Amino acid sequence: MVFTYVLRSKKDRLWYTGSTEDLRKRFLLHNSNKIVSTKGRGPFELIYYEACLNDHDARIREKYLKSGPGKRYLRNRLKRFLSLTG
Repeated sequence: MVFTYVLRSKKDRLWYTGSTEDLRKRFLLHNSNKIVSTKGRGPFELIYYEACLNDHDARIREKYLKSGPGKRYLRNRLKRFLSLTG
């Protein structure tokens, strides 16, 4: 399995979307400032993830979730969660 995931920074409330084969390890790396693209923006909370069968599918899904329609999909999907957490 390959995971496509969305993190939200507790510092600036911005989202980061990525993909990985080891979600737990990748989450720890983000929170340890070892990922260049999110360094200095942590700590993070995992707000969404999906499992894909292979890396190709996960990358396509990641690209979609970063697009305008993908962001709308996530906001609608997480509407209740986002209203509870601010």
